[in-house]
Amino acid sequence: MPKLKTRRAAAKRFRRSGSGKIMRRKAFKSHLLERKNQDRKRKLSKVTTVHETDVPNVEKMMPYL
Repeated sequence: MPKLKTRRAAAKRFRRSGSGKIMRRKAFKSHLLERKNQDRKRKLSKVTTVHETDVPNVEKMMPYL
């Protein structure tokens, strides 16, 4: 069976956690930051898990994750 290619865009955005879950960054932290309050920006800085319905798509894009 041939090797499968990893989608490079996905490889830059997703990581596997120690427990095996797929982690991602949160959106809306790149610009227009002066109107967002500090609590909101701090929460957006943290990583979170990928929703369970999206996990199969991410695993398909990254077969060796």
